[in-house]
Amino acid sequence: MQESWTHDFITTNGIRLHYVTQGSGPLMLFLHGFPEFWYSWRHQIPEFAKNYKVVAIDLRGYNDSDKPADSTAYSMPEFIKDVQGVIAGLGYEKCVLVGHDWGGAIAWSFAYAHPEMVDRLIILNIPHPAKFAEGLRTPQQLLRSWYIFFFQLPFLPELLIQLNDYQALKQAFKGMAVNKNAFTNADIETYKNAFAKPGVLTAAVNYYRNVLQLGSPLQRSWSVLEVPTLMIWGEDDIPLGKELTYGTEQYVRDFQIKYIPNCSHWVQQEQPQLVNQFMHEFLTR
Repeated sequence: MQESWTHDFITTNGIRLHYVTQGSGPLMLFLHGFPEFWYSWRHQIPEFAKNYKVVAIDLRGYNDSDKPADSTAYSMPEFIKDVQGVIAGLGYEKCVLVGHDWGGAIAWSFAYAHPEMVDRLIILNIPHPAKFAEGLRTPQQLLRSWYIFFFQLPFLPELLIQLNDYQALKQAFKGMAVNKNAFTNADIETYKNAFAKPGVLTAAVNYYRNVLQLGSPLQRSWSVLEVPTLMIWGEDDIPLGKELTYGTEQYVRDFQIKYIPNCSHWVQQEQPQLVNQFMHEFLTR
């Protein structure tokens, strides 16, 4: 499967980002979440490379992409400029944008900032920013999101994540997954190795250290998005309640949602065939 994948780098917004690519045609850009890297799209890359030039990037700070030392480098305006530069740098004017978790948060904000550059938007297990901000005003979602507040602390989150050979990563993936077989031991080792690269751990946590700042996506108001949008949601997401999806249609003119029961936060890895099917149906409608 990986023999026809190509690894490459692109310089955008003053940093160098690593990406994996396969296929040719219109651009389909994949943005991963925490604590992942391009590898979280391993089940989607070959499938959509049949019809698209698929590009799965390592977000800034992750795996083989540059890792700016300043914590302020991990803010939404910088992420938006990264994505804009990747699309233009690859020679495209627009793309199908696919994002999960933090990558989904970036995809939401990018689609609002540059709707002319997003042909279709596909969001996996991350709510619309307005719905997430609303959810954080409820006790149940505050409890689910305890880690966001924990990550505001200096040093301690990094120390605890590293304990026992990054046991926290194994717990994040296999512990939360409904189907534990979705992650092999080799998959877990691959994630550990990527996360253990110098600078990655602090960079990844820095995403959260800026999320509560004034001017962040959780602090602004949102209009109605005109980009056709599909949301795919694993219903057994521990950190993000299903109720965060309710009412999203208020914020998106052309909106579809597909729920997947008995599936965790790691939806595209746990139920790849179903995720791929829903994506195909949305893209060919």
